[in-house]
Amino acid sequence: MNFISIIMGSKSDYEIMKNCADTFEKFNVKYEMIISSAHRSPERTKDYVKEAEEKGAVVFIAAAGMAAHLAGALAATTTKPIIGVPMKGGAMDGMDAMLSTVQMPAGMPVATVALGKSGAINAAYLAMQILAVTDKELSIKLKEDRIVKAKAVESDSKEIEVIL
Repeated sequence: MNFISIIMGSKSDYEIMKNCADTFEKFNVKYEMIISSAHRSPERTKDYVKEAEEKGAVVFIAAAGMAAHLAGALAATTTKPIIGVPMKGGAMDGMDAMLSTVQMPAGMPVATVALGKSGAINAAYLAMQILAVTDKELSIKLKEDRIVKAKAVESDSKEIEVIL
């Protein structure tokens, strides 16, 4: 059973990452969500990645703030795609998390999306695009979603033109 794994470094990340899970539910994409810290529970994190791969995890989404080491720790543990979601907070309000997630050494890639809610949603879409490479039904759903979004923007644009 193929699925996407969402790993959060802390329970405080849940409210934001719920947007990621909600996006998967909208598209009927299977996912699993856990809390496991690269710093506080490194062995648990490593063991989980191995178990998740054996169960069918295809993509890992890592949400973490401050040092945001989680995505890098996952990249060191698996060759599956990793998507990092930097979380706001700490002294730098998420800038430190973003820089930590983006700055990976060559050969240890982590795709990095926006901070917070937009990042959580974009991580879901990116993960689904990865799955859609071999899942024609999901590919069609994603294309239909883009069409709906484009029509909504066109509609908004026409309303503004009328107002002006």
